[in-house]
Amino acid sequence: MINETFVASSPQEAYAFAIEKYGTDISLVSAKQIKYDDGVLRSEITVAIPEEIFEEISLGGILVKDEDEELLSEISELKAQLSHMKKDMHHEIQKNNTILNEVKILFMKKGISAHWIDSMFQTLVGSEILKDKKLLVSYLLEEIDESLIVKDEDFTTPKIMMIVGPTGVGKTTTIAKLAARYAYLLDKSYKVALVNLDSFKVGAIEQLQHYAEIMQIEHFVVDDVDLFKDTLEDLDEYDIILVDTAGMSPYDTQKFVKTIEFVKTDSPRNIEVSLVLAATVKYEDMEDIYQNFSFLNLSSLIISKFDETKHFGTLLNFMLLYRLPMSYFATGQEVPDDLLLADKEFLLEQFIGEIDEG
Repeated sequence: MINETFVASSPQEAYAFAIEKYGTDISLVSAKQIKYDDGVLRSEITVAIPEEIFEEISLGGILVKDEDEELLSEISELKAQLSHMKKDMHHEIQKNNTILNEVKILFMKKGISAHWIDSMFQTLVGSEILKDKKLLVSYLLEEIDESLIVKDEDFTTPKIMMIVGPTGVGKTTTIAKLAARYAYLLDKSYKVALVNLDSFKVGAIEQLQHYAEIMQIEHFVVDDVDLFKDTLEDLDEYDIILVDTAGMSPYDTQKFVKTIEFVKTDSPRNIEVSLVLAATVKYEDMEDIYQNFSFLNLSSLIISKFDETKHFGTLLNFMLLYRLPMSYFATGQEVPDDLLLADKEFLLEQFIGEIDEG
């Protein structure tokens, strides 16, 4: 067996990269989280790969002899030297290019990390774009647009959507908006049920029950895993089951472990987990929230409180580094009106407004 390490924003994503490259005949050796020199916390996994698969995929099926190993080592060293040379050239250009520095400072003031900006600039060494401020700004905006991921609505199969997130981000209101959208606002009306797991927050059950009564949607309160499993089985004929969970801080181990038990319930359908994240949260807290909830195997991000900020650079920076698909934007408290399908252009328009002010 040959070991190889993969790095990504979450263990699940890193493992997915390994499977994409080598297939499923690999085994996990280790998994850990490491804070890199740029200050970003990343997940690093090591997998064991059968030698014949490694040779076929990485070496084209050619067996490596001793002299080949020496040649591969030399090639690897040359690549490293070229990479260092490119970085040195970039730093030298940056010292003497006032346009590049102005654009970098502008984007950094708006919340984009220096590490991401430098990685984009390194691809432009020798390019005329570095001499034109407007072109350089446009290039970075295009790269941001390319990096953002949107998860499309898909109702081809019945689904269970579990909504998770920290306290106070608007999970219950978001679920009410989603329920109204699915049951009444689309071209087809879907059969929707609400399941409430939040027995911690005072009034949480009553709030969702109130929305359910207004919309004439079934609402179920569940307080243990066995009852949750039975409830999901009883709701098998429903198109969409929306599950509300208890809000928790990134450091609330008791609630987090309880939520994992619900997520891992032996259900007749896969449970899609969507994280609700407020656009108003500072970057360090976004990282802590994501690192905690990422182990629930998140399928998408719902961004709330769009109406409470005019500054979206920090959110964009988070999206660029963690590349989690966005599904919906919550733009206010009104049910069901203040909910939009995630839209890269909408988000970029808010950010471009900030850039124009800069």
